[in-house]
Amino acid sequence: MRKFRIFIDQEKEEKWLEEMLQKGYHLEDTSFGYKFRKTKPQDRTIKIDYRIFNEQVDFMDYCTLFEDSGWKHIVGNKSSGKQYFIKAYENGNEDIFSDELSRASKYKRLSTRCLRTGIGYLPLFLVLIYTKVINVEALYNPMHLYLNKEIWEMQGLSFWTLFLLETPFAILRGLLWYFFPVSIILYIYFYLKAKKLYRLIPVEK
Repeated sequence: MRKFRIFIDQEKEEKWLEEMLQKGYHLEDTSFGYKFRKTKPQDRTIKIDYRIFNEQVDFMDYCTLFEDSGWKHIVGNKSSGKQYFIKAYENGNEDIFSDELSRASKYKRLSTRCLRTGIGYLPLFLVLIYTKVINVEALYNPMHLYLNKEIWEMQGLSFWTLFLLETPFAILRGLLWYFFPVSIILYIYFYLKAKKLYRLIPVEK
């Protein structure tokens, strides 16, 4: 079974995956939506980390470290970023993060990744605006994502035929347009979460 969901809040994503597991659906892949395999219902904890590794051996050491703490790696690879863990046994550590510093560091890595992605896309973004592939007015009026302006004057079957034909291309142009601002928004969101958690860390005197 495959489901398509978008999560910004990873705590909500973890809770949803735990609820799916309680219904008997075990997460096994996230490369194209969430792919589940049918299993017996289980009440187990799922946690998400964010790490990218240059070397496979470093990734394997990372997974082994968590397994030694009672957490089994179920989805993710050395370059995927998001790493999914499930609690392997009851007497394992209660969380994959040992303290607030570790948790804050995860969101710091996420914010840095979003910022780098946005900055890397910026030159292409400006070129697309300059060549009018992206219409700036589409930011506040999605109707500008449609190249055929006459569509909005049509009615009945003619409207729906042209609308359905143009919508996939409008969505593609929308993704090109919104990719940069969304990256920056996510950077700010994760940066603020990291900053909030850093503030909870006791200051040594």
